[in-house]
Amino acid sequence: MNEILWTPGQDRVAATAMNQFRVLAEQKSGRTLADYNALWSWSVEDREGFWSLLWDYCEVRASERGGAILENGDAMPGARWFPEARLNHAENLLRRRDGDEAIVCWRENGTRSVLTFAQLYDRVAALRAWLQAQGVEEGDRVAGFLPNLPETIAAMLATASLGAVWSSCSPDFGTRGVLDRFGQIEPKVLICADGYFYGGKSFDSRPRVAEILADLPSVVAVVVVPYVEDAPDLSALPKAVSWGQATADVPAGDIPFVQVHFDHPLFIMYSSGTTGAPKCIVHGHGGTLLQHLKEHRLHCDLQSGDRMLYFSTCGWMMWNWQVSGLAIGATLLIYEGNPAHPSPSILWDFCEQERMTIFGTSAKYISAIEKAGVKPRETHDLSRLRLFMSTGSPLAHEGFDYVYRDVKQDMQLSSISGGTDIISCFALGNPVLPVRKGEIQSRGLGMAVDVFGDDGKALPTGEKGELVCTRPFPSMPVGFWNDPDGAKYHAAYFDTFDNIWRHGDWSMVTEAGGMVIYGRSDAVLNPGGVRIGTAEIYRQVEQFDEVLESLCIGQDWDDDVRVVLFVVMRPGQELTDDLVAAIRQKIRTNASPRHMPAKVITVADIPRTRSNKISELAVRDIVHGRQVKNTEALANPDALKLFEGLEALQS
Repeated sequence: MNEILWTPGQDRVAATAMNQFRVLAEQKSGRTLADYNALWSWSVEDREGFWSLLWDYCEVRASERGGAILENGDAMPGARWFPEARLNHAENLLRRRDGDEAIVCWRENGTRSVLTFAQLYDRVAALRAWLQAQGVEEGDRVAGFLPNLPETIAAMLATASLGAVWSSCSPDFGTRGVLDRFGQIEPKVLICADGYFYGGKSFDSRPRVAEILADLPSVVAVVVVPYVEDAPDLSALPKAVSWGQATADVPAGDIPFVQVHFDHPLFIMYSSGTTGAPKCIVHGHGGTLLQHLKEHRLHCDLQSGDRMLYFSTCGWMMWNWQVSGLAIGATLLIYEGNPAHPSPSILWDFCEQERMTIFGTSAKYISAIEKAGVKPRETHDLSRLRLFMSTGSPLAHEGFDYVYRDVKQDMQLSSISGGTDIISCFALGNPVLPVRKGEIQSRGLGMAVDVFGDDGKALPTGEKGELVCTRPFPSMPVGFWNDPDGAKYHAAYFDTFDNIWRHGDWSMVTEAGGMVIYGRSDAVLNPGGVRIGTAEIYRQVEQFDEVLESLCIGQDWDDDVRVVLFVVMRPGQELTDDLVAAIRQKIRTNASPRHMPAKVITVADIPRTRSNKISELAVRDIVHGRQVKNTEALANPDALKLFEGLEALQS
């Protein structure tokens, strides 16, 4: 087993919601559930018992629950959870209506704003009234082209309160990227900002909004949030009013939350879209709520009064995930802008000054601040911080070491993994278990996660294969938009193994019952017929201070596949023959001879998706002379040109 880096004390374990829930589960099931693995096994064996108990434990607000918990429970897709229930996602997130802080927002331009729970409720009520006046009804789409602001959260909640469907993109998306998404779902209302700040610069969004509206005839009204300017000129935007105009003179009152079916559409999320038009993934009110309540309350031990940041843009599912923390009564801490501006320590300033208890970010951010020499333990008071989370890509062993060495020792580190596809996690942290270097602590409760070989059979513990989920769960997509027969949905997850969700991650279940993710299985390398996860290579390369970041692909060569490693060098460093030899030797020694790259090539930049994940597939296509179908899905599409016609790849 991997080295244990942190273990919760007995008193801490006893006080967790996870432990309290385990005791309740023992009473309900009549079984002895001595530890987490026993609790997890019960949760996937008695799915109706588990999700019913979770509903009660988390006190879900609903006008109707009904007696049925699961229909057609062996069909994936096809299972239906709580088919008689009537509820509203927004009602559950707006439980509190008091004077405590609900949202604290720091902006890159140095401003700070606060909304109390009562103020948030009133803002939602006001915008809801305006949306209703524009004719927004159940099932209509409202689109947000917005920075991560309190108004963005209020707009989503107002939309959901009506039974309408929310979908969002961050404002750095180009016109084509926005239309590739919103053009498919035909929103009735567009909510945007006049601009945004990033890296010390301001950007005017209005010209792009005008271009978007010209090709989005479904939009009947536009709301603009003043952000860069106090009173922006909206004359070039037809049908546009400012947020203040839309919400002025609306009397405060109770929100009549529309009660909808458990599977009624709530969010439309998007796949990265680098291999074609983004897939429009529809998530429902009940499944999203139950799954997030479980992950927040049990796996994060989130409590009312906690102060939580998950750094994200509105184009990443972690934004939706964090906002659900309102259902527990937590305070949301949001940072809008570049997380390294005005200094690499800005989020740690935020953490200290706002008394943060839970801090979530990407594995890429952790690697970046380590290489920047940031040591929060020495510079900031992190006494209140008890949980630090990482996702977006596998967190290397060295990332674990960095967090416990230079951030904080007495703290749970949770590497988590799931995706936009399920708007949640398959594997994630656990407050009652030790943290082991390089491992995700546990599989999620109620998630029948396993690892399959190519033959469709479960692999023994410690063997690598495809991450699968063998039984339905509530946060499976309701479906894909514009996919009436379900063909696209089925092809995305169920074509490889019949009636089994194949997620597309190359992974392994550990001896301790946790998981290791080695990268996307469609990016797995296959030299000599041996499948290799790219994360195994990145782990070794990241140990070289001279290298800022790297990307690895398999290149078809001599009727086989050879490993090619691209590296971005730190300013002032060069890729010398000695460094290449050292990189290759380290990979050979600590991984295997098959992991060792045949070529190590320096490039100036690496293409990334807009959720900051490196795009191995796009580079692989370029190297093989294939066109990348949707460069709008990339945050920096110009980086692809760096990989065209490289002479070093011709020999």
